[in-house]
Amino acid sequence: MKKVLYIEDDLDIAEYVKTYLERKNFIVQIYSDINIAKEIVKSNIPDVCLIDINLSNESGRDLCVWLRKNYSELPIIFITVKNETQDIVEGFEIGADDYITKPFELEILNSRIKALLRRNKNTNGLYTCKDILLDETKVKVFVKGKEIALSHIEYDLLLILIKNKNATVTRKKLLQMLWDNNGNFVNDNTLTVTVKRLREKLKNPNYLKTVYSFGYRLEDRG
Repeated sequence: MKKVLYIEDDLDIAEYVKTYLERKNFIVQIYSDINIAKEIVKSNIPDVCLIDINLSNESGRDLCVWLRKNYSELPIIFITVKNETQDIVEGFEIGADDYITKPFELEILNSRIKALLRRNKNTNGLYTCKDILLDETKVKVFVKGKEIALSHIEYDLLLILIKNKNATVTRKKLLQMLWDNNGNFVNDNTLTVTVKRLREKLKNPNYLKTVYSFGYRLEDRG
């Protein structure tokens, strides 16, 4: 299920949207505080962000700028009562992917979200799991927005696991795939050591699961 982070201080509207999107099989989290939203993104990167520009004490624009700086390809939709051309242009210029004015039809919001997710899936080469962001195009890995350095085999291992997120990949399959990718023989002990080092560099996340005597799995459920 795709995760939606909705930054909105009008709780009636937020709950209305949440109820509808959950019926469409999205997981929706609602927050009105930008600082809390940033911490949520760092710990569990959503699939799309909905942001109200005019929050009670803050501006959604500031959150959008921060997201673009740290999670450049994360889909962002502004939701606002502001419908002047200048406001819409500014929204796109600071990084929004789409702009919806209130009041709006829930069916249209759902369609816009799905369109962004399709585009994001097909073109950007990004993979996420909780606080991990892997950019296959740039061959870079980020944890909580900070880039980490991985060896060739550690990167390849993470790429395999994150591409098969929520599914267990057997040790046998990993050995075959890592050997093919590197052009070198990878034995069972090398795999064990590589998993251990990868865990350490990822700060020992509890979502990198070991299936005893069988394989490994990255999970982002829950």
